[in-house]
Amino acid sequence: MPDTARVLCVGGNYAPTDETSYTAPQYPTIFGRWTTSLSVTGVPVTIPANEPGLDWEVEVAAYVGTRLNDADPDTARRAVLGYSTFNDLTARTAQKITSQWTLGKNVDNSGPIGPLVTADEVGDLRDGLRVQTRVNGTTVQDANTTSLIFDVGELLSFISKTLTLNPGDVLVTGTPAGVGYVRQPPLATRRRR
Repeated sequence: MPDTARVLCVGGNYAPTDETSYTAPQYPTIFGRWTTSLSVTGVPVTIPANEPGLDWEVEVAAYVGTRLNDADPDTARRAVLGYSTFNDLTARTAQKITSQWTLGKNVDNSGPIGPLVTADEVGDLRDGLRVQTRVNGTTVQDANTTSLIFDVGELLSFISKTLTLNPGDVLVTGTPAGVGYVRQPPLATRRRR
């Protein structure tokens, strides 16, 4: 990943799968992660002292392969070089202190990202890709990318209307239901003692 790479993340981007009344947002919620918060599988994450633990969020990351400026969704989809799994580990206490999510989303090493799989191997996420999180062997998130509210092309197009996306930039597409803080009782990846 180039030093100039930006990581742009999407909040609340999966439609609920139950029968409840739901109105999709008109625009996606976009927030940033610093590349210094990224890591790979197996790298320890230090939980901040003011947090009971970190929450999990399974996501799909898309790597921009060509420059995008004011791109339409089809052009933006074709610009994706490849995809990775991403765990957007979140410090919920810090995230909820203010209306901005920056602190909660940038804990050191809190963004383990998997290896890149080329776009031609993955195919179009609109055709469906299963995403899951398991915590201590228990499946806590299980969804399909067919439930994305805004697909990768729409997201990249939307962002490119405000800022130019460059090769190496990463889009993290959002997480489905099943995160720990909404469970009763709330769950989080706990601090090791």
